[in-house]
Amino acid sequence: MNDTVTPDSEHRGLVSMLPQRMRDFAMLARFDRPIGWWLLFWPCAWGVWLTGAGIQWQLVLWLLLGSIAMRGAGCVYNDIVDADLDRKVTRTTSRPVASGRVSLKAAWAWLLALCAVGLVVLLQLRWEAQVVALGSLLLVAAYPFMKRITWWPQAWLGLVFTWGAPVGWIALRSDRLDVMLALYAGAFFWCMGYDTIYALQDREDDALVGIKSSALRLGENVQAGVIGFYCLAVTMWGLAFWLFRGDWLALAALIPAAVHLLWQAFTLDPKDPDNPLARFRSNRFAGLLVAAACFVAGNA
Repeated sequence: MNDTVTPDSEHRGLVSMLPQRMRDFAMLARFDRPIGWWLLFWPCAWGVWLTGAGIQWQLVLWLLLGSIAMRGAGCVYNDIVDADLDRKVTRTTSRPVASGRVSLKAAWAWLLALCAVGLVVLLQLRWEAQVVALGSLLLVAAYPFMKRITWWPQAWLGLVFTWGAPVGWIALRSDRLDVMLALYAGAFFWCMGYDTIYALQDREDDALVGIKSSALRLGENVQAGVIGFYCLAVTMWGLAFWLFRGDWLALAALIPAAVHLLWQAFTLDPKDPDNPLARFRSNRFAGLLVAAACFVAGNA
């Protein structure tokens, strides 16, 4: 494996202490890479905290558990569908299914187990939020195929991976859907930006095996594209805040998140193999900053 490429699954933290068989299943669900469930969770927290209903710790913790379980389930499903492609890409060739360490039958069983945890979380929500959450299933099922048919699979991921924003909102209130939709739109463009950064790691291999991505489509304009996505994200979040309460304090709460995202975009170096991954991972902090802004706008 090329030393300049960070493998998709690594033996790190608590995962490294597990027996090999358990470690393979943990890596299949990307438990060694918590950035994924943070990115799935933060929009859930935004939706909850912008409603003005307070901290809602019990609901937030349930949504965190659901994010961990369903991100894991999504990774398992993705690896089942993409096993043939993963074997051709340097960063993903060591994934448990692609490498043959976990059979397809075992992977499907693990997927169902993770979905069972997700079902437990779903049952904690009021029925309106359950309906919204279930509405994402077709989008999730179609996502692994998008990289084969469109240059913009990141747009599809933007719809899927930020679905927690409307779920969190509807879990507490069914009105002010204009605010919810603006928040969701901001989350969509945020995902477009960070997943384009993530896709920079695979541009050479993707081009060779026929995988499409926004990083390839944007070419030499990829940095400008990320700047544009992030500017649209901040604009839509600002619109959500303004619609909700219409004062400058709410907009000022977004400044730290905006500064961080602009730092990411303007310091992005597509030619440095370590830079895109570091910028991508910093989005766990970006999500926290937006969550803090949502809490201020919703509850201050």
